[in-house]
Amino acid sequence: MSTPEGAASPEGGRVAIVTGGSRGIGLGIAQALVARGDRVCITGRTEDTLKEAVASLGEGNAIGVAGKAHDEAHQAEAVERTMEAFGRADFLVNNAGTNPVFGPIADLDLNVARKVFETNVVSALGFAQKTWHAWQKDNGGAIVNIASVAGLAPSPFIGAYGVSKAALVNLTIQLAAEFAPGVRVNSIAPAVVKTRFAAALYEGREEEAAAGYPLKRLGVPEDIGGAAAFLLSEQAGWITGQNLVVDGGLFLGIGVA
Repeated sequence: MSTPEGAASPEGGRVAIVTGGSRGIGLGIAQALVARGDRVCITGRTEDTLKEAVASLGEGNAIGVAGKAHDEAHQAEAVERTMEAFGRADFLVNNAGTNPVFGPIADLDLNVARKVFETNVVSALGFAQKTWHAWQKDNGGAIVNIASVAGLAPSPFIGAYGVSKAALVNLTIQLAAEFAPGVRVNSIAPAVVKTRFAAALYEGREEEAAAGYPLKRLGVPEDIGGAAAFLLSEQAGWITGQNLVVDGGLFLGIGVA
């Protein structure tokens, strides 16, 4: 049975843009999609890192486009090159994010706050707009935004990041309403996942950090890759506007780490 939103068939064969896909969660998502037969365009800031990631995904499975997520020219280039290389852009995963500051927001430099929102929220909207107009508006598809449990409750030291992720969850709901029925839009809210991006939250104290999780471990990129692949599949064909918490049980009444 066909699906108007263009969700992936079990054998794959669709095309995804994964921002911030050269390492960590983004690369884990790209790997999960390629493993089922999809092809991907991954973006990232560093050309060399992108080349390594593309090579790891296998010949013909991926292309890389270097640039900063908040740069509109980069967004347009990524979508254009995806269309040129693969002829379609069924899926978008907004994974690129930044958290350049730790500490309370009472004294937060507002220019830093603007940078956080530009990368974590506005860039996601920009990529969604461009993918919508290039392919999804007429052909359907699905979008997954990578949020955070920090956007669901107050978090020590990463308040600005959490506020931006709360905005991303709300953006997900708004896009789901506006892009329906052809395009499904959902978000994923991970807890701490073992990546270089999150290293400050667990490095040197991983066992202690994991002790607060009922499943007694931190996440790994594959955990989020599997969740994203599900939301970009026919099995999730009646799911839109939802935020899937992937947190090892952290929110079972014990707050945010």
